[in-house]
Amino acid sequence: MNAPSILRTRVLAFIAAVLVSVALGIACWKGYEALVNQPIRHVTFAGNTTVLARADLDALAHAVEGATSIAAVRAAAKRVPWVREASVRREYPDTVEIAFETHDAVGRWGDRALVSSRGDIFAAPFAGALPKFRGPDAAAKPMAAEFPGIVRSVAPLGAAVSELRVSPRGGWHLVLDSGLELELGRGRGEIVPRIDRFVAAWPKLAAAGVETRYVDLRHANGFAVRLANMKK
Repeated sequence: MNAPSILRTRVLAFIAAVLVSVALGIACWKGYEALVNQPIRHVTFAGNTTVLARADLDALAHAVEGATSIAAVRAAAKRVPWVREASVRREYPDTVEIAFETHDAVGRWGDRALVSSRGDIFAAPFAGALPKFRGPDAAAKPMAAEFPGIVRSVAPLGAAVSELRVSPRGGWHLVLDSGLELELGRGRGEIVPRIDRFVAAWPKLAAAGVETRYVDLRHANGFAVRLANMKK
């Protein structure tokens, strides 16, 4: 066989190999597409599902049945009450696992929603007792961040937080379930130290027979008490 014939044979063999590779690639791609686009028939749940209503999970499973888009399933999962975040994992051929991260409510946000320990404002059904948080929406995160320290600080008073407010101008106000109101002033880093200063002095005030329902803690080196009654 002469040189041109050998070259032609090699070129034809190379072209045939390329065509076979392309055909295999197309077949694999179509097979992958068919697998990816397999409609969802089964849904499993993972993560924190304890606060999620069984009826909401059943409704979600029914809503995504037959879907092919993972993004659409995730979007539907994030609309379930109490869900903060959701991730979706495909288990071929026709199952998805939805893992939930849920909110943990620390208070009621006004009269319309709840607020989480992260300061997320969210709407969800809740029948239990929670302190009220009131203020501009932008105040939710700093309020949630300060709340644990506030709870620890007022604990020696034998009272729980009933309401925490932040005014549009940034003034903090605390109401305890005993009826005591504390004007806390501005400045996040100063809120807890001001409460601590008052709580440290409270035993002496109680021993002196001081009764009050309002204390102004906005003073630099002390606080002002509005007297309700003074025992003789």
